[in-house]
Amino acid sequence: MYSYIRGEVRSLTPTSVLIDNQGIGFHINISLQTYSALKDLKQAQVFTHCVIKNESQASSVFSIYGFASEQERDLFLDLVSVSGVGNNTAQLILSSFEPASLVAAIASGNAAALQKVKGIGGKTAQRIVLDLRDKMQKQPGTASLPAFSGNTLREESLSALLTLGFNRLAAEKAVDKALAGSSQDASVEKVIKSALSFLSS
Repeated sequence: MYSYIRGEVRSLTPTSVLIDNQGIGFHINISLQTYSALKDLKQAQVFTHCVIKNESQASSVFSIYGFASEQERDLFLDLVSVSGVGNNTAQLILSSFEPASLVAAIASGNAAALQKVKGIGGKTAQRIVLDLRDKMQKQPGTASLPAFSGNTLREESLSALLTLGFNRLAAEKAVDKALAGSSQDASVEKVIKSALSFLSS
């Protein structure tokens, strides 16, 4: 429906962005990787994928997923094509890996790395590798895998984890642990990545 949306960034969180395009505000779900790419921008172009879910005969839910690059969008579409991987799970995977690192993990058959993502069990990880490995091997990628790395920082990080579906108590403990081990100039995305590693262990 929409290939991309370009406009003014009106608000931005680690899980969503509001883009004003000619007076129309688009609420777009994003990954942590896209958040990192957009965080310093006042104007942005986001590649999009629209999802319409029919909850009943009388109502439908319309959601927009946005990506900083076409590669990330392509990876999202590849992931949701795998049985057992939904939109939110695909976004969580993309929040945990940079696109090139995700390509490398799947291409090398590294199902163990995928299992570190919340909600990805052994069978689902193996299915992702089985379904997408040949396709990923044809793409450029890197061999390395990423390491998951004041009050406002804590609140933003916690809010993002809750939006991703984590239990509040577990998320609070993980964020506090991540903050304790981070430098004073730590960014939201670094705290979230670090917290994700604790939640996955």
